[in-house]
Amino acid sequence: MTTATENVLPQVPKTASPAKGVGVTDKALAKIRTAIVKEGISPEQGGLRLGVQGGGCSGLSYNIRFDTQPRERDRVFQFGDVRLFVDPKSFIYLHGMTLDYQETLMQQGFVFVNPNASKSCGCGTSFSG
Repeated sequence: MTTATENVLPQVPKTASPAKGVGVTDKALAKIRTAIVKEGISPEQGGLRLGVQGGGCSGLSYNIRFDTQPRERDRVFQFGDVRLFVDPKSFIYLHGMTLDYQETLMQQGFVFVNPNASKSCGCGTSFSG
């Protein structure tokens, strides 16, 4: 797993451990780099947005998408040339989590390894906090 530096807009010290921020595995970083190029997003300005929204089988669901720039109150996590954006409300549920990428015979995709989830369902995208 790769550790991140963090800055909240406006600037704060750039130190964060995965326990206080978010982590990303090397496999997930490789997939993010490939996908960001396909999406045509500048790695210097854009990044991957991780979020949580109401709904899903267990009450909350993860969402993940590319964004061209961070929003004003986002936490920005830097992993080398890859940036992750997390809004303040989602960060309540995502702090301490690790984003992984898994490939099996049955499925492939990003996986949220979240110690804050008290239960999740079989779909892998829904949880309760």
